Amino acid sequence: MGNTIANRGPDDSGVWFDPENGIGLSHRRLSILELSAAGHQPMVSTGGRYVIAFNGEIYNHLALRTEVGKAGRTLSWLGRSDTETLLAGFEAWGIEKTIRRTVGMFAVAVWDTVSRKLTLARDRLGEKPLYYGWGGNAFLFGSELKALRAHPEFRGEINRDVLCLLLRHNYIPAPYSIYRDVYKLPPGTLLQITRGQRSATPDPYWLARECAEGGRREQYLDDDSRATANLEELITQSLAGQMVADVPLGAFLSGGVDSSTVVALMQKLSPRPVRTFTIGFREDAYNEAEHARAVARHLGTDHTELYVTPEETLAVIPKLPELYDEPFADSSQIPTFLVSKLARQHVTVSLSGDGGDELFGGYNRYRWATEIWRKLRWLPRPFCSALAGLLTALPPAAWNGVFDRLGRFVPSGLRYSEPGLKLHKLAETLAVRTPEEIYWELVSHWKKPADVVLGAKEPPTVLTDTRAWAEVGDFEHRMMYFDTVSYLPDDILVKVDRAAMGVSLETRVPFLDHRLVEFAWRLPLHFKVRAGVTKWLLRQVLYRHVPRNLIERPKMGFGVPIDSWLRGPLKKWAESLLDPARLLREGFFNPAPIQQKWKEHLSGRRNWQYHLWDVLMFLAWVEKQNIK
Repeated sequence: MGNTIANRGPDDSGVWFDPENGIGLSHRRLSILELSAAGHQPMVSTGGRYVIAFNGEIYNHLALRTEVGKAGRTLSWLGRSDTETLLAGFEAWGIEKTIRRTVGMFAVAVWDTVSRKLTLARDRLGEKPLYYGWGGNAFLFGSELKALRAHPEFRGEINRDVLCLLLRHNYIPAPYSIYRDVYKLPPGTLLQITRGQRSATPDPYWLARECAEGGRREQYLDDDSRATANLEELITQSLAGQMVADVPLGAFLSGGVDSSTVVALMQKLSPRPVRTFTIGFREDAYNEAEHARAVARHLGTDHTELYVTPEETLAVIPKLPELYDEPFADSSQIPTFLVSKLARQHVTVSLSGDGGDELFGGYNRYRWATEIWRKLRWLPRPFCSALAGLLTALPPAAWNGVFDRLGRFVPSGLRYSEPGLKLHKLAETLAVRTPEEIYWELVSHWKKPADVVLGAKEPPTVLTDTRAWAEVGDFEHRMMYFDTVSYLPDDILVKVDRAAMGVSLETRVPFLDHRLVEFAWRLPLHFKVRAGVTKWLLRQVLYRHVPRNLIERPKMGFGVPIDSWLRGPLKKWAESLLDPARLLREGFFNPAPIQQKWKEHLSGRRNWQYHLWDVLMFLAWVEKQNIK
């Protein structure tokens, strides 16, 4: 099981068994702190009670060592690893109380030899993955599904209901996995199990919902200047912990607000130029390398950029089913892998700016959805239907041409990349009756996935179960909450983790320090979106270090031209997977709606790249797994 994920830990491996109690732990190590054998895992605590297999980093582990000493524990430390610190905490305070004291990212499995109980734990925001479930008579767990599949009792029945969620969102939200009886441990939870148990319920030790609701009740009241200073202090505090490593460290840099803020404050803390990495594309609509280069030049980083050819980019696609292990269809997975591969040639750890959009109101959909709802609530239904027809009368490519010709006459607030796609998205929202339905439409690909997946019924998620919604007042904060508990952990963090660990690169996400997250939820909306400007407060921090003219531009996605590739170099591959006879033989999909979208896409009348990529990534995964 451990060898299947050797890419996650190429530096060392270990196993530990207790045959009497029927438990085994396997670990693959990517050495970051304490490179000697003193960091070897699985590791047994000094007192012998606890045995741990741990993936991640505890950024405050040195402070925890001091606290353990104050708790009256006399310890002779064998090394400087955070794993050893965790075990000492478990012996001093117990497992849950120790986990609550941590600042970090982690997936933990720990066996208590006294209570004969296994505990699984995952970090608060879901940076590190952890799957678990039952295979025959065995309880299985691991960082990726391929580890579970290696066990002889694993069955691996596809959950068709969950396949509906993949078609809607392009990812599979927790707690579901693509297999029946196998689950993702939700972020911020612990799961405890004893031998012979056939079910177990995760218990939260930290809840994003409580964080969001508590923040809205106790809002931050200082002025702009103080708020800016406080935010910079918190980001700097996070970075100070995350920049500690015994191996080379750098950062991804796109030249956008989030990554530029991270790199600017890293450079402020570093006595030498920070290593930064950017991937460039020849297609202007997808290229951020020039912006990143300008920021890097201003900050004086040691910058590396690589312009990749279409051939190099396309060559990643056959690797995706193995790399992502579970069907996953966010096509920005491709450039994410490429920039991770570039960074790994120079460093072992890379920091990223992920999380800034969810915490500080950065996504365009927050503005779009709010404006749409303000207008829609007063418009007659017949007018909305007519407007939707008008917007979809032209294909997205034609709308892109219209915006290009209008050029400078288009207000800056309406200048987006791929405006045609966004207008078609707008058309889909015109029939909604609540603001939440607008968000639901904007984040959905296939609108009725159960009509596409044979024998399936779409299961509930945090987005559809109103009982799981946080009470945070304004609509914009509700959308930020939805993204924080679904899109962020199940798309963004999955995308980065699998791409980076696929090349044995550790990624760290400074914005997801839970102390910073809690502060962000205390901020009133005007600190996040002000006068049409998103991430307002975060920009104020950045403008202390980088001139605004290097940053101010329309927000770009980190993507590749899947739409044109499907009509060109990927056409033959896609046609093979989408062949109606093959779809019927494999038995997962109704071929008719898929074939309709495929033909419309090939004709250029519509751009169905997202819908088709969802289907293709599942079918490519099925082919890789050799599922009959």
